[in-house]
Amino acid sequence: MRLPDFTLERYFARWEFNVRHSLCSSDLESWRLDELLALADDTGRALWRDLMLGYTESPGHPQLRAEIAGLYETVAPDEVLTFAGAGEAIFTVMNVMLGPGDHALVSWPGYQSLFAVAEAAGAEVTRVPLAEAAGWALDLGALRRALRPSTRLIAVNFPHNPTGALPDRATFAALVALAEEAGAVLFSDEVYRLLEQNPADRLPAAVDRSGGAVSLGVMSKAFGLAGLRVGWLATHDAALRRRCAAFKDYLTICNSAPSEVLALIALRARDTVLARGRALIATNLAHLDRFFADWAATLTWVRPRAGSVAFPRLRADLPIDRVCAELVEQEGVLLLPGSVFDYGGNHFRLGFGRADLPQALAGLERCLSRQPAVMRGR
Repeated sequence: MRLPDFTLERYFARWEFNVRHSLCSSDLESWRLDELLALADDTGRALWRDLMLGYTESPGHPQLRAEIAGLYETVAPDEVLTFAGAGEAIFTVMNVMLGPGDHALVSWPGYQSLFAVAEAAGAEVTRVPLAEAAGWALDLGALRRALRPSTRLIAVNFPHNPTGALPDRATFAALVALAEEAGAVLFSDEVYRLLEQNPADRLPAAVDRSGGAVSLGVMSKAFGLAGLRVGWLATHDAALRRRCAAFKDYLTICNSAPSEVLALIALRARDTVLARGRALIATNLAHLDRFFADWAATLTWVRPRAGSVAFPRLRADLPIDRVCAELVEQEGVLLLPGSVFDYGGNHFRLGFGRADLPQALAGLERCLSRQPAVMRGR
């Protein structure tokens, strides 16, 4: 297998830890270890105190799998398989399910591994664009037209990275039905689930709506614990779980013991953990509403409905790659140009899950003010 460079990660590798402010990160403000341990219940404190630093159970700590299962309506603990982050889970599913002669549909723009790993496994991939003019809507008609007899997998990501889009329930139900009708597995990347601005908009997990679907989750996004590197798959398909577990034997084999206990503590305190992240997002969205109103002549955006990222557009005569380069070099503020997603249109990914967003926005405003013939306002 030969994989192309992961463009986003190579971009981050150059800049992420060498800037003052990241205005493009997709995860939330991280928890400090002492803050998280302060949330532990008696069981969590005992597990942490008595922790042995040996190998862990390959599928995941039984208590951790039980807590993850509690995030779903129909999932039992043994229907959860944990991984070292969502990336390992994606890599595993794509390799287990796809090979030469297979076809996959993937929503786009999107996270590169959702299509790059499938292609490296030998499958042919059709990227199905979300419609910006319709609020980055999923075009079910385009999805249906792209189906083939060889389509084995339909991969979607909602709430969506990088746009923050979220379909309504009727559209999601139609998507589930379309996958079942086509005999394709619906692979649902749900890593931003639980970050809906209106909880009433929350979609059901795919695994709770289809016996053959696979739901992907992670501690990195909604829980603000990217450093734990704990992700998971939830599916009722026992044969697929067995194949994924066997493939994982060639990768990490098992998770980090400290990370599993810390993830368990966070999940047992999830109401507190999630409330902190949602409050930060609400505060930051208010800042962004003012920012985009002030710069409406220069920037447009589809206000995200969920998650912690958006995909605004800079006016066409200001090349976004150049502006991003000036921003990081002159202000120490990092943005992701749309080219990192292999997507045109002068877009950029903006992340709003960090506490330093006001300072980062101030740097962006200074950078924009230096551009030729740019004025604030409408």
